[in-house]
Amino acid sequence: MFWFVSNENTSKPFTLKNMADQKRSEDVLGEKWDRCIADTAIKTASGLGVGIVLSFILFKRKTWPVALGTGFGLGMGYSNCQNDFQQPYLLHGKRVKAPLNGSQS
Repeated sequence: MFWFVSNENTSKPFTLKNMADQKRSEDVLGEKWDRCIADTAIKTASGLGVGIVLSFILFKRKTWPVALGTGFGLGMGYSNCQNDFQQPYLLHGKRVKAPLNGSQS
């Protein structure tokens, strides 16, 4: 068993279990790209749908509402991706724990 000195106050043994618990930077970057692509696709499809509906209902089947809605969706997705990559320490939580009633600080 090998030991390494970390920046923390205690040293931890270098084992396969400890390595498996840590996230690699490639995995974190891959998760960001996955979120980015999914978010951009959803926003683009939503903008396209709104543009099609407005084109049929209000604008007598013109093409510019479809292009405008799609552009808005792409722009919002790009902006969210840019913010996600420039804010490296933003936590994306899946579950929020509410504090207990008696333990308010």
